[in-house]
Amino acid sequence: MFDELIDNEKNNIVNTLSELIKIPSVSEEQDLAQAPFGENCKKALEYILNLGEALGFKAKNIDGYCGYIEFGEGEKLIGIIGHLDVVPAIKEDGWTYSPFLPTVVNNKLFGRGSIDDKGPVVASLYAMKVIKDTTKINARVRLILGLNEEKDWKCINYYKSHEEWPSIGFSPDANFPAIYAEKGILSLELKNDFSFKNFEIVNINCNNNALNVVPKYCSITLKPTNNFDFSSIKSNDNNIKILIDNQTIKIESFGIASHAAHPELGENAISNLIKFLLDNFDFNSNYLEHLYNIGFFDITSPAFLSNNKLEDESGILTSNVAYLEYENNKLIIKINLRVPVSIALNDIVLKYSSLKEIFKNLEVNKLSFQEPLFVDKNNYLVKTLVDIFNKKTGLNEAPIAIGGGTYARAFDNFISYGATMPGDKDMCHQVNEFIDIDKLMISSKIYAEAIYELSR
Repeated sequence: MFDELIDNEKNNIVNTLSELIKIPSVSEEQDLAQAPFGENCKKALEYILNLGEALGFKAKNIDGYCGYIEFGEGEKLIGIIGHLDVVPAIKEDGWTYSPFLPTVVNNKLFGRGSIDDKGPVVASLYAMKVIKDTTKINARVRLILGLNEEKDWKCINYYKSHEEWPSIGFSPDANFPAIYAEKGILSLELKNDFSFKNFEIVNINCNNNALNVVPKYCSITLKPTNNFDFSSIKSNDNNIKILIDNQTIKIESFGIASHAAHPELGENAISNLIKFLLDNFDFNSNYLEHLYNIGFFDITSPAFLSNNKLEDESGILTSNVAYLEYENNKLIIKINLRVPVSIALNDIVLKYSSLKEIFKNLEVNKLSFQEPLFVDKNNYLVKTLVDIFNKKTGLNEAPIAIGGGTYARAFDNFISYGATMPGDKDMCHQVNEFIDIDKLMISSKIYAEAIYELSR
């Protein structure tokens, strides 16, 4: 119904997304009026809101925490919830192209945020535009724009306490054909006394890795407590680099970043580092060895899989060891668990025997928890959006469950909807993140049909 109109907006869609990618909008909480998540997030929000006004929409900046773009009339408020903040990226991480310099190669638009979530946001905006310009609907449609999704969701929480809640809608921040279930997300901090037999820990550096990202780098710097022959420490692993300087030894571990919802797609630099330390150093306790042997640092290990009794239709419990630090003679490990939708928080330790064994000897602090999302597959919203997707693509896909967490769980009667297509590799948080331009256009057409149908 709106396909030709969307096609006419192709250059605008690509150009708008390119301008957004140029803004390195990594959310950084700061005590700044109208910029609580930093100047770059402010720039991204102002750019899209100004564009919305230029296109004839109503636009509102909500104290710099978030904003929205809206059109239509009526009591019913349809919500589309996306985010403009991105996870960090630097060229040195292995990007073929500069992550904040949009580059088109083989019809793919490369850049941080292209699929997560700036591309889908732009696709939604132009889907709204073609309806606004051509069709009278009996509802209001609001594109809500967050700036702290990759961290603490303070943006959407601020919106919920200050603005009207939509009654139905979707978040364009996951996969097609539609997401009916999202696992719970539990982040924990574990502390325990820890020391080497012959070394002092000078520093541990994980580059401030986010908990929802498989770490691509981690290093530890050690100083010997007695005469030590550094030449005995060697690595045959290309992912481990050893630097010796001024009587210290620095061990760097390199991995591959991926979304914590899909830790199997990455390579955990912390896990690599722990294995190297166990192979080459002695400790004053068996703490690390015990954790490694039960699969704590490797979710693909037989030990992890045999101890993991937590599973339902949304999948198994997964774990991402995301951060290490050392403070007051304690090793601090931060982990991010993706919890099957049917598992209560209090049941995790009871049903996962390895965690029960670990936790009884540790100081455990809960950093955050997001309740899971579950909507029946036969729900009107799920069936409607899946039907639209299948009709527009000619496919016959069924709704799916994911380990990721999206804004869909912020409101009742919401699910996540695109824009990663069935069978495509999830490029969220990955090096060389991209979106295929043809699929970006298809997504916009799907969103236009979805908005129109929900407004009826």
